[in-house]
Amino acid sequence: MSKKDIKAAESKADAKEEKLHRIRHSMAHVMAEAVLQMFPDGKVTIGPAIENGFYYDFDLPRSLKEEDLEDITLRMQEIIKKGLSFERRVITREDALERFADQPYKVELINELPEGEEISIYSQGDFTDLCRGPHVESTSKLNPQSFKLLSIAGAYWRGDEKRPMLQRIYGTAWTNPKDLRLYLQQLEELEKRDHRKVGRELDLFSTHEEAGPGLVYWHPKGARIRVAIEDFWREEHRKNGYEFLFTPHVGKSWLWETSGHLDFYAEGMYPEMIMDKANYYAKPMNCPFHIMIYKTNKHSYRELPFRWAELGTVYRYEKSGTLHGLLRVRGFTQDDAHIFCTPEQVEDEILEVLRFSLHMLRSFGFKDIQAYLSTMPEKAVGDPDQWKLAEESLRKAIEAEGLEYEVDEGGGAFYGPKIDLKIKDALGRSWQLSTVQFDFNEPERFNMTYTDKSGAEKRPYMVHRALLGSLERFFGVLIEHYGGAFPVWLAPTQIMVIPVAAAFEEYADTVYRQLKEAGFRVDLDDSDDRLNAKIRNAQQDKIPYMLILGEKEAEAGGVSVRFRNGKQENGIPLNDFIARTNSVISDKKEL
Repeated sequence: MSKKDIKAAESKADAKEEKLHRIRHSMAHVMAEAVLQMFPDGKVTIGPAIENGFYYDFDLPRSLKEEDLEDITLRMQEIIKKGLSFERRVITREDALERFADQPYKVELINELPEGEEISIYSQGDFTDLCRGPHVESTSKLNPQSFKLLSIAGAYWRGDEKRPMLQRIYGTAWTNPKDLRLYLQQLEELEKRDHRKVGRELDLFSTHEEAGPGLVYWHPKGARIRVAIEDFWREEHRKNGYEFLFTPHVGKSWLWETSGHLDFYAEGMYPEMIMDKANYYAKPMNCPFHIMIYKTNKHSYRELPFRWAELGTVYRYEKSGTLHGLLRVRGFTQDDAHIFCTPEQVEDEILEVLRFSLHMLRSFGFKDIQAYLSTMPEKAVGDPDQWKLAEESLRKAIEAEGLEYEVDEGGGAFYGPKIDLKIKDALGRSWQLSTVQFDFNEPERFNMTYTDKSGAEKRPYMVHRALLGSLERFFGVLIEHYGGAFPVWLAPTQIMVIPVAAAFEEYADTVYRQLKEAGFRVDLDDSDDRLNAKIRNAQQDKIPYMLILGEKEAEAGGVSVRFRNGKQENGIPLNDFIARTNSVISDKKEL
């Protein structure tokens, strides 16, 4: 495709996105009008268009029920059919305060607007909102059969737990009924794969609000998967020249003052603990501890690079309203690593890190990967030559791997440029996982040095690197990507041994023990259930292999295999099955 064709395609996509944004923003206003018809004394807040839809937050005299959504939908359809124009007007601050005098949330927003900023309102029918727009020309441009109200949720005003709890109505809107239908089908699939639902069904993990929100409990089956991930992670890091570290969970306040976390990140940290007349904090990051290990001794350029990795559990105080299963938690384990190297080593190290990242992501079944390069912002620490070298090494690595990438000019952190890698899952959703981040700040703050060839002291380059992000979030992504039907190497139970009757339980136990000794995660169903029920239970648990053992299998010393996908093979010698399964596991195949 030529550059001209690419530009034309991008322009067309942008126009489509803009059209959908206007439709969704307009639909939010129509919904607000319908809600105020039902609750004339209701208070409105904000109603933006969002990805795939819209929402609006309300302060209402009673709690909404699911059946209210049907009433609101019918009212919205009537409003749309009237063909009401969306009319924009610019008004003064005084007019705005007078117009919205009975809407305290709007008054708060108006009072926060900078002096001299233009204030615009949009009206349709009996509803007027403080709004920048844009909108469609009139409700006749909205299709009454191309939207659906999806859910009701609670939301604190301005996201602040100390402010009023509001009621949020979510909806989706499209240009035509077909697109709506396709999106609702996708939502159905998303619901089936929701990691919280699948986690309960397969007994993988739990969270307990009463014992501490945002903290994850790994159940035995979930822990089996975690161990498989960690074992693979450690072996691959060993092959790639990393050494492993273990560091404390708390540190004195000076550590976080020096690193800058208490200046820039205090709200995201757990409160201080006072012990022995000193202030301690639970660690939100592992990097200061790795730096402390570096500073234990003086270092020569001959020793570098250091590649130090840790599966380090950290704690961050996320607001309760943002917590979400495994995807947003307060305690999590980072697959963290830091590289300390000389300027001459930077380019090779970054290339190896990127190759390693891609290898790890592809091993877990993610093939569609895109890179995002963030460069030097206006306010930054570090020498511009350092930034130039770092950015160039990141860019060269991406291009050497032939990855598609986008550049966010000026979008880097103040302390260094970075690469983010985003994968697409089985449903086409993007997830940001791997990050390769330069840091010119902490080596300076902690006065890190090494001795170069001439004997002069120099600052090492420091690279933060996470391949999977955190084990908790990565596990949530994996669950939804596979819908709980994990590839054999990750499945919590790889094989279920099922005797067809009590007479064959002795042979089934022999097979079970052999498979156990061969290193497989295997269970034996010797319950009194009927054969069909045993098979059904194993299928519901998404177990890859079910070994059905009866008279023929016992006499031949073999197995009949029923696969998770419904396929079946009979009369396989047990040693052949073991060899085949080992091959599937070592190649990271699904079945």
